[in-house]
Amino acid sequence: MVEATTSERHGEGLPRTLCCRELQLQEFPDKYVIRSLDPDAPDHAFSVGRSDGHLQPHSGDLGSETPFKVATIYGVAGVIRLLAGTYVLVITARKEVGTYLGYSIYRVKSMRFLSCNEALRHSTSQEKKDEAYFMSLLRTVESTPGLYYSYERDITLNLQRACKLDEVRVHKPLWKQGDPRFVWNRNLLEELIEIKLDAFIIPLIQGSFQMVQFTLKKSPVKITLISRRCNRRLGTRMWRRGANLDGDTANFIETEQLVEFEGLKSSFLQIRGSIPLLWEQIVDLSYKPQLNIINHEEMPKVVERHFHDLLQRYGETVAIDLTDKHGDEGELSRAFAAEMEKLPHVRYVSFDFHHICGKGNFDDLRLLYNQIKENVEKQGYFLVNAEGEILSEQNGIMRVNCIDCLDRTNVTQSYLARKSLNSQLQCMGAFSSSECISMYDDIYDMFKILWAEHGDEISLEYAGTHALKGDLVRYGKQTLAGLIKDGMSALSRYYLNNFQDGIRQDAMDLISGRYSVSRNSPSPFQLNAFESLSYLPVASVLIVGGLTLTTLTLNQARHNAQHFVSSVVWAGLTAGVMALVKANGKQFCSRPRLCGPL
Repeated sequence: MVEATTSERHGEGLPRTLCCRELQLQEFPDKYVIRSLDPDAPDHAFSVGRSDGHLQPHSGDLGSETPFKVATIYGVAGVIRLLAGTYVLVITARKEVGTYLGYSIYRVKSMRFLSCNEALRHSTSQEKKDEAYFMSLLRTVESTPGLYYSYERDITLNLQRACKLDEVRVHKPLWKQGDPRFVWNRNLLEELIEIKLDAFIIPLIQGSFQMVQFTLKKSPVKITLISRRCNRRLGTRMWRRGANLDGDTANFIETEQLVEFEGLKSSFLQIRGSIPLLWEQIVDLSYKPQLNIINHEEMPKVVERHFHDLLQRYGETVAIDLTDKHGDEGELSRAFAAEMEKLPHVRYVSFDFHHICGKGNFDDLRLLYNQIKENVEKQGYFLVNAEGEILSEQNGIMRVNCIDCLDRTNVTQSYLARKSLNSQLQCMGAFSSSECISMYDDIYDMFKILWAEHGDEISLEYAGTHALKGDLVRYGKQTLAGLIKDGMSALSRYYLNNFQDGIRQDAMDLISGRYSVSRNSPSPFQLNAFESLSYLPVASVLIVGGLTLTTLTLNQARHNAQHFVSSVVWAGLTAGVMALVKANGKQFCSRPRLCGPL
């Protein structure tokens, strides 16, 4: 093994890990063969049997048989076994979106599951129905947004952690270097790891990757914003709330703002995550379903486990709670504050974002910043020079939450990131002590767009729509166009939460391994008569049909009194149907079948 240089030992200029960049997918009647097209690894290949899903590594010539179909793919995301066979997830299209510390970063544009399920014909009728539903979930997985990866660099680790890797670890395969919390496809990699297909194993992160470049003092400055979503409580907005019993929270995301200037690299970390209590918000057709705090004897331990984990990983933690102080949110916020009083080693800051920033003025966040300024400056940021020498470290973390950890959270994190960026650029010598980014309109606009697009991407992954309050990040205030866009996004969230996210949640539970497929378990998809009539179409037909008939008979009532009686009857029936739908709102919503909320 070649001796690593000082910069390699500190994670800068890591030696190239052998990970296949371009692959050929060969389809034969009895198997799929995936082989490397990389000049550095021409003999790497493995096959998957189409009848039994058996994986087998190969090297050298695979024989004289000619495949009936050949295609180029760009990575293998993993393998999953269902009731009747094996499915291999491959990356069929990618886009290079920038570089991270000198290495190319790609976004997954499309994926495909290769089916090896010929055993399906020997299954029972119920197993065939179940497998068909599982396959529909896999099709949902194929369109998962916000997946990023690199062939040469582990991107699950932030700069500070990467720079502290020991020499032995940086020469290991990418999947061994990374933080398993942020490997989206961790559950899918087990079989590839078991048969030592390291050259094909690509850890994917779900989150966001944004990058801008500009010039200061005739030198290029590069800002990279990368977010990593935790896989421990993966889910959709309404079906994964709060924490589980282990203290893992929904929508937990580590966001790193990386600045590069004249050989210096600086990193500022923030985290977000759902309020770490046991709580839920089950959709029931209402616009804002009721929040429900689950009464459980483990509640104090859940909060303690969550913050103990943060303290071990990040150091001093400041919990910034942006929720309202009235209504359901207020009740949840007060419960959170009560639990935080039991943790004297964690500072809890309550800031009613809607009340204080209700007029849409971004700069009102200075009132929050003034409360935490001392903590922010004490925690600092990570700084390393071109030789790999660590000049300063970040000694703590800001944990920000609202209810969804999307809109208010993104606005607040972008404000804290701007404050840190000014300090980073001043320390690096790009700014004087009196300069700040807001003095340069073009650069400031780029920074704001960077964070706004980041917020949109994170929101799409959790809520299915763009972020609300994006104008506060882009322009520092709310605009009419922004209000209209927020209204459309809010309606889209309502539709998705009520009529789509149950299926999306099942797909996430299946792919993450939270639900394990077993032939010995009862079918999770057998519905009773009422449940089989659920979801949007039935609810819509009942209500719209009743309203239409009521309107028609009312129009005719002007010419015939009997039609007036009919319209009254139809109006009464429609009101009754609407009352029935409202009373059984949960039954008319798409809900997950595989796992419970905790």
